[in-house]
Amino acid sequence: MNRELFLKIVRDMENDNDYFRTRFDARHKTSFSSLQKCTSAIRQLGYGNVPDSLDEYLNMSDRTSRESLQEFCEGVIRLYGKEYLRRPTAHDVTILYNHHATRHGFPGMLGSVDCTHWAWRNCPMAWRGQFMRGDHNCPTLILEAATSQDTWFWHAYFGMSGSNNDLNVLNQLPLFNNLSNGTAPIVPFTINGNEYKYGYYLVDGIYPRWSVFVKTIPHATGDKRKRFSGAQEAARKDVERAFGILKSRWGIVRLPARAWEENKIRKVMYACIILHNMILKDDGLALCPDYVPDPPAVVQDLEDVRMEIRDSGVHENLQMDLVDYIEQAYIPRLDD
Repeated sequence: MNRELFLKIVRDMENDNDYFRTRFDARHKTSFSSLQKCTSAIRQLGYGNVPDSLDEYLNMSDRTSRESLQEFCEGVIRLYGKEYLRRPTAHDVTILYNHHATRHGFPGMLGSVDCTHWAWRNCPMAWRGQFMRGDHNCPTLILEAATSQDTWFWHAYFGMSGSNNDLNVLNQLPLFNNLSNGTAPIVPFTINGNEYKYGYYLVDGIYPRWSVFVKTIPHATGDKRKRFSGAQEAARKDVERAFGILKSRWGIVRLPARAWEENKIRKVMYACIILHNMILKDDGLALCPDYVPDPPAVVQDLEDVRMEIRDSGVHENLQMDLVDYIEQAYIPRLDD
């Protein structure tokens, strides 16, 4: 984050929240400035510093550092969440279609969906059972994201849960709630002469056979199916890299979560994603930097929309059309 962007955030925080404004106590002694409080919050997010480690640098107590982080994350979500954590509009979807068709060879692709685990150090003892899994030795929170490229999180949404069933987390994501509620933009695309109503995401074997998901073919036989499986698995690495980039840039996500409340942890995660998107837009790396709102949508029957999304027949037809398409398409990651 360059200096100009950081100072802009500091000014916005100061104008939006009284907590970041300079105040005076009964002795006419000034409080910490907005620059000190925002610096404390950024250092905790970026380096994973514990609050009391900033005592000598900022002369700030442990309690004030924790309060600064909480107020900063809430302010970032309130001020920038609408733009930098928005769901894809019809304009964004068109850009994503073109980008993924060129980059991965998949027309109509919106991105990839996957999850990672964030260790929860201060999980309450009474909750440990529901936040434990057999493949992890400590309580964890599932962070599930729908993202579209390995170097940006422009359209990422995170659900948090301790359930072993990733589908429970999936149903909490705003992205798929919009699909189920009929509020997602409808941008059809065509493959091999067949038109499909909704864009799709690449997923692994745990997800259901819905029309908005494209899964790989396990134990593929034949050159055509093997090529499709290789292309699908190579494209899905984007979301894995995205998790790695998020954890490498924001140390607080890489280390075990220290908060006691799940809601505070969620706000920290959203703040990291929003700040990451702001940095990418400031550097000119955002794929969809301009927000173009959707026109008023026609009200759809919700039951019909849910049946269309959960149609396994469409999933099979889409997968077979992609198998035929990928056989003839040029894919940089496989053909170069």
